[in-house]
Amino acid sequence: MTNIQAAIFASGTGSNFEAIMNQHGSLGCEVVLLVCDNPHAPVIKKARTRGIKTFVFHPEAYETKEAYEQKIVKQLQALNVSWIFLAGYMRIVGKTILNIFEGQIVNIHPSLLPEFPGKDAIGQAFEAGVTKTGVTIHYIDEGIDTGPIIAQQELKILPEDTRETLQTRIQKIEHEIYPKIIQQLMNQTLKMK
Repeated sequence: MTNIQAAIFASGTGSNFEAIMNQHGSLGCEVVLLVCDNPHAPVIKKARTRGIKTFVFHPEAYETKEAYEQKIVKQLQALNVSWIFLAGYMRIVGKTILNIFEGQIVNIHPSLLPEFPGKDAIGQAFEAGVTKTGVTIHYIDEGIDTGPIIAQQELKILPEDTRETLQTRIQKIEHEIYPKIIQQLMNQTLKMK
């Protein structure tokens, strides 16, 4: 298919993982690894069902963040991974991974950054009473949701929205926009080769 190998990092249900994998044939890269920090996450079964190798770990089983990130790097390098897509990965990526994959780690976040970074961005927006929020796709740096923005899509918060309906509407945008942006990034990468 292509010589660009990618990994997805996720911690939960894997709805963005599924959205990416549903477009797998047209992405311009091959997803060869799922990295998950939650041994009970439903995303693991979704990856295994699709025949994708998984690296599942308990962060608490390691003395330091550097120790488990070194293990992750070994897995990534063994599979010649050059791009990492975060899809609901609930850990801050540290220097051990960043130093090797800088500029090639992408995250999706459910707000219009820089507004509402960090955890529960949908809840933060809902509680703040803002009239709009959205989705941001950005590169990862050492901060929390502070990396350069690649794309954003706005969503109006409706008066009748609940936290749940807002989350559903945001996820719908995420599932549409993330595979498209990955495809664009892979096309640019192939052109540069």
